[in-house]
Amino acid sequence: MLPFEDDVVAARNIQAAAEIEADSELMIVRDRLLLLDPDGKRFGRVIRETFDQLLSGETTGRYAWEQLRQTEKTHAGSMVEINLHREFDFDDGSDMDYRIEDIEVDCKYSQDFGGWMIPPEAMGHLCLLLCADDSTSTWSGGLIRISEEILNAGKNRDGKRSIKAASRRNICWLWRNSELPENLLLHLDAATREQILLPGRNKGQKRVNQLFRLVHSRRISRSVVRTVAQQYDYMARVREGDRGRARPKLREEGIIILGDYLSHQAVAQALGGPVPGAGEFVAFKIAPAGPQHAGLPQAELDGRYWVVVEPSAQVGPAPRIPEPQGRKEA
Repeated sequence: MLPFEDDVVAARNIQAAAEIEADSELMIVRDRLLLLDPDGKRFGRVIRETFDQLLSGETTGRYAWEQLRQTEKTHAGSMVEINLHREFDFDDGSDMDYRIEDIEVDCKYSQDFGGWMIPPEAMGHLCLLLCADDSTSTWSGGLIRISEEILNAGKNRDGKRSIKAASRRNICWLWRNSELPENLLLHLDAATREQILLPGRNKGQKRVNQLFRLVHSRRISRSVVRTVAQQYDYMARVREGDRGRARPKLREEGIIILGDYLSHQAVAQALGGPVPGAGEFVAFKIAPAGPQHAGLPQAELDGRYWVVVEPSAQVGPAPRIPEPQGRKEA
């Protein structure tokens, strides 16, 4: 790009920013959405849950977008729009999907950045544009005012049109490349994933045990457990009870599985590892603390101090973790 072209691009960006700031309705909707979700975590969680709904891991064992049928992918946008409606309890729009602060707003989701398809009825209205990438665990969301000038000429058979690449500077980004809750199974290396996703029926407990045996110091969501177990009572595969369940079975191998109870979160924090959030688990292999562990994070369990060790370490049984207190695993 030549120097003078840099100046032209900069000038256009400044003009676009000024036009965004001058759109009072856009500013009102922006401020309301940021008030509802300052860091974008609620939006990110809704998108993650929508992906998990589409994958339906409990019955299919699927964990990747590419495993969806084309008809399922087509419904992703509608499901994102519906789930956001439920999460934030937006008013129904008369012409668009939502009414936010008495302003009509349409919701458009695309798996690919820039792939939003704008219907003719959205002309002149605000659109909430969303996209997400499971491979990078990121998502973005912004607002734009739809006008003839920002749309490409070509239409699909429904009359929908895409936004010009150059007009993406007109998007007022509320959240840009924000964190999308991790799709753990997608991001595991293939060898580990293969050891977990054992083929065949009636192997739900073995798969769940393998999950917590092989994946340590990482947050594991209920959706992952559900996909691995492929059973209606998937949460029972983790809890105390029968000796073959994950917690009592893996305790014999020095592995503890912490959930989102306050007492469990305190142990995770003391061990210096990730703290499980709502509906999450974190597994650690631990050993009694010795002089060689001076300076390392330690948690007191059953009257002794324990430290996290490598998954390959040879250790004795782990202690029983504290009784649940406070927030519960759903």
